[in-house]
Amino acid sequence: MDSLVEKSILGADGPPRQVQCPLCDKWVSGNVRSHIKDVHGEEEFRRAVLTDKARGMPDAEIGERYGISFGTLEQWITEAYGANIGVLKRPKRIKRWMPANFREETTSVWSFRQRGDWATHDGRYRGNWSPYIPRNVILKYSKPGDTVLDYFVGGGTTAVEAKLLGRRCIARDINPGAVGLTLENLAFSPPRGLFGDGSVRLFDPEVTVGDARDLSDIPDNSVDLICAHPPYAGIIKYSARIAGDLSDLSVQDFLVEMRKVAQESLRVLKPGGKCAILIGDARKSKRVVPIGFQTIRVFLDAGFILRELVIKRQHHCKTTGFWYAQSIRRNFLLLAHEYLPVFEKPSVERVREQRTSEEYALAPQVTLDKVCRGDEENLETTTVWIFPKEHLEQGVKRNLLRRFASGDDGTFAEVRFDGDDGFIDSDQHLSLIYVRWPQHGEMTEERLQGYRRAVRRVVKQSKNVLCRGGSLVFEAMDFRCGEMLWPAGLIVYEDVGIYQDLSLREIVIVVPEEVPPGIPGADLEIVHRYLLIFTPRLAPRPHRRGRHRAAPVRRGGWGGQAQPGGEPPPRPIR
Repeated sequence: MDSLVEKSILGADGPPRQVQCPLCDKWVSGNVRSHIKDVHGEEEFRRAVLTDKARGMPDAEIGERYGISFGTLEQWITEAYGANIGVLKRPKRIKRWMPANFREETTSVWSFRQRGDWATHDGRYRGNWSPYIPRNVILKYSKPGDTVLDYFVGGGTTAVEAKLLGRRCIARDINPGAVGLTLENLAFSPPRGLFGDGSVRLFDPEVTVGDARDLSDIPDNSVDLICAHPPYAGIIKYSARIAGDLSDLSVQDFLVEMRKVAQESLRVLKPGGKCAILIGDARKSKRVVPIGFQTIRVFLDAGFILRELVIKRQHHCKTTGFWYAQSIRRNFLLLAHEYLPVFEKPSVERVREQRTSEEYALAPQVTLDKVCRGDEENLETTTVWIFPKEHLEQGVKRNLLRRFASGDDGTFAEVRFDGDDGFIDSDQHLSLIYVRWPQHGEMTEERLQGYRRAVRRVVKQSKNVLCRGGSLVFEAMDFRCGEMLWPAGLIVYEDVGIYQDLSLREIVIVVPEEVPPGIPGADLEIVHRYLLIFTPRLAPRPHRRGRHRAAPVRRGGWGGQAQPGGEPPPRPIR
């Protein structure tokens, strides 16, 4: 079966595109979908698509030539090969066994210029993570001979790294196709001198089909480290009709099942053992779906404490061309970050000291500020905003105004907690209110409680002055208190989320352009901050004579009521 050949035939209305059928060599206009289905049948059509995919034809070209969607192509590949793989060709021979010039990550933002292709690592399994991630996690939170568990092993990235680094590994996946791909990637024998003096023993991972929600064959307190990359609900489907596949679930059903995963994880981990999970957000109707924060909450509620919260970002965060234009025109940000929370199973003998937080008041100081809105070409269009350190504050404000303010004068209200008391003037009509994270003084648990009370106060005040088309932006920054890391972004999201009249629109990660490396082996240096962008929910459109009409937009006063039954107390953080 020859691959498709194109030619152009000039006609009266221009040059219509002609494509040659790979089965009978007949030339047809447009794509060959209808011709192959009518003449050769559905099965031959699917076989032709998969053949050109196996020969390396780009997905976009396959879609254009055969008239199918990317989702259909993914489905056919998954059904044919048993796993959602992006490249059907076998990987080339091993070029090297270790990454060149590897350095352990030392800050809270991880970004890798290349995905990583040492040993048998490749990008065939769609959506798999960079091998730099498990390598960093395994080196930081385990030692040679320890047992590493990955119950969403996919293409085997974690298992390959565990084998290379001298760790025992238990690798599971509910998809037999993924297990087969993992076994294929583990079929190597590294040289004896891989570790120099040969003091590190290498172990072949234990790879089986299994369900992350049922680890009953693994004893209690027997695993040193969990390192896993679960699906993000149903964003990418990893199998075809396999019962229990979490990639076939809605977000809410996914979170219900992840509670079972978290409970089993806590059971099999040794006290003090770590659990690192890479998870990302989704988007629906131009609004972010915070699967990352919600999954972190699931593991905290299961009994874990949080030790680190890493932001995994793409190296090239600025978009160009089509998606840049779409981001500006439709006013949404392209998702460019994922979360890597590192949880810890508390030691049996350690009971967290219960304290009553002292009343710690943080008085808001409200000022009206004004910045130049700037050119569109300089806007950040993804969820990761990177500015030079010396221009970071102005860059953030300019981007907020351009993307999330409805007015044109460049004026916004900035709420700080570093000065005397102040109130938002009820006569003002604002399209952007920017609530800053406390800038001075070390953040403590008591100071956090004061900030949370102040945030709720600002929300209630804002309902009288924030325009319906405006945005309420909260800045947050994770911080350490004792042995725990406090996920400030998650805390603010939950505190503000109790107000039914506010809707989360975006989660933005702000990072200085150049961050100097920290100290290897120590706690990660926290260098990122969050911007949680909420907008008022629009009132339901009233019925009038059988027609829907939009409710009038008022300059200010959008409601801001808590959920029925009054304002619930803030959720605790373990």
